[in-house]
Amino acid sequence: MPLTQPLRIHELSPEELEVYRTLDPSRIPEHVAIIMDGNGRWAGKRAMKRFLGHQQGAESVQFVVETASRINLPFLTLYAFSLENNLRRPKAEVSFLMKLLKNYLVSNVKRMQDNNVRMNYIGRTHELPEEVQETMKWAQAETAKNTGTTLTLALNYGSRAEIVDATRSILRDLMEEAHRRGCSVEDLLSVQGGVESIDDETMSHHMYTRNMPDPDLLIRTSGEMRISNYLLWQIAYSELFVTDRLWPDFRGVHLLEGIAAFQQRSRRFGGLDTEFTDETLPDPQMPQAATPEMVSR
Repeated sequence: MPLTQPLRIHELSPEELEVYRTLDPSRIPEHVAIIMDGNGRWAGKRAMKRFLGHQQGAESVQFVVETASRINLPFLTLYAFSLENNLRRPKAEVSFLMKLLKNYLVSNVKRMQDNNVRMNYIGRTHELPEEVQETMKWAQAETAKNTGTTLTLALNYGSRAEIVDATRSILRDLMEEAHRRGCSVEDLLSVQGGVESIDDETMSHHMYTRNMPDPDLLIRTSGEMRISNYLLWQIAYSELFVTDRLWPDFRGVHLLEGIAAFQQRSRRFGGLDTEFTDETLPDPQMPQAATPEMVSR
């Protein structure tokens, strides 16, 4: 659902306002997801340490979040720290990223309050350091009553892990319900219509993102042409926008440019964008008379 609070486009920069005026406000996406990539390369190009790229990337987050809140974007989900990052990056870098996350939350809760932004998280966050989890819960509680953009950070997140966790959750629910009724899972399923009763809606209800719509637009920075195990279930029909710009150089105006590209697309969801009837289609098993165009070929 679109946000009903007043737009704050008067707070956009002149550059942002120029792009915003090309948009159809009634077609702002409900949910934008971003793969924030390129912090290390940004630092490397400047002969800097990688951690400086991560610090600059954290600054970009708040710039983009504030622009999202000013245009009433309902949901913004950022791929902040993947499960693979946690398992494969050097321990020193992971430790630094955890401190950076904690500092980001502490330093920016006031700005989130000022922008009516609500914090949310997805991923196996229970595996993060305890002190980081405490700060995350604090920031979420502090912003819980806000009614503007919901900022979701994907932390210790992997989409395959999410699908596994959703499947486990379904099985746990079935076992608990069978135990409550005093029957077997097999008997319970037979009452509910068998295994066919587990459908797309069931899976979506058990995903981390069950309380938000699927992304309309997925943005990836740094020019890489891959999804990187991010929201695989949810982006089935998302529009993709890839930019060569590295994340530390990404700003609110570039979010608006992505939305402008999105509004130029025709979202068909497997259908057609014009009226179509199959009444005049030929029988594929019947031989067709050659047309002049076919003969000329």
